[in-house]
Amino acid sequence: MSTLLAFPGQGAQQPGMLHGLPDHGRVRECLAEASDALGQSVLELDSASALASTRAVQLCLLVAGVASARLLLADGPAPDYVAGLSIGAYPAAVVSGALAFADAVRLVALRGELMQAAYPQGYGMTAIVGLDLSRVEQLLAETEGPVYLANINADNQVVIAGRDDTMAEVAKRARAEGAALVKPLAVSVPSHCALLAEPAARLAEAFAAVPLQTPKLRYLSGTTARPIAQPGKLRDDLAFNMCRVVDWRALARTAFERGVRLQIEMPPGSVLTGLGRRAFAEGTLIAFQGARLDTLLALMQEEARRPQ
Repeated sequence: MSTLLAFPGQGAQQPGMLHGLPDHGRVRECLAEASDALGQSVLELDSASALASTRAVQLCLLVAGVASARLLLADGPAPDYVAGLSIGAYPAAVVSGALAFADAVRLVALRGELMQAAYPQGYGMTAIVGLDLSRVEQLLAETEGPVYLANINADNQVVIAGRDDTMAEVAKRARAEGAALVKPLAVSVPSHCALLAEPAARLAEAFAAVPLQTPKLRYLSGTTARPIAQPGKLRDDLAFNMCRVVDWRALARTAFERGVRLQIEMPPGSVLTGLGRRAFAEGTLIAFQGARLDTLLALMQEEARRPQ
């Protein structure tokens, strides 16, 4: 059977997520490498005030994911798959061996700046739990104004993106339709929709000068839910994922169908662990944060010994 390392997206951030990483040489090396590439200490970005910035959030998520994965892989067997939700695709690409970490730091800094500059205020994302996808799509079609489907996270959870007042109208109607929960996310930009097509195109221009390699670990796309091996297609996936719908529900199903029975969620948080429980009903899902390192390594070693 197989192991998947899953990297969370924006909204999972927590103040102190870098300071709270294990005090280990691999982690310290990762923090130093990121700081050198950025030209400032990444630890300066890891505070409640700094994390009001989209750029800081995305950089911290990148560094937390790569540092934790490197710590696991220092003593554990390599996973079979890596995948990330939105910005989580970048640490996944680094860990797969396709994208150099220093290049990822610089690209993610630019990504955050472009997204934040495009919509500095008045836009965001909202989660809707308890309504079928088809009903949410109907509500969006019936609503005037900029609001779009952004994420298909699970069978009964989707995320919309757009202007705050338009999302509030959809949210009101979703509650009236019986939605169990409607919650604005800690995301200040309208990700994964057409509103970010122009910033994505500018990021793609920067990507053109960055070398990518064939992944050594299987990389699953958060938008297509399929493996990507060709560097050119991976470059496109990373550059444009900010303006494409995320389908984590399909990704979890694909991973399970391909034999994944252990998913370890890189920090921070455990959002992806909760989202994957239905798809991985016969497997093990665990978050790095809050777990013992020796427990995680033992699970990876056990999974590596299972017959394929």
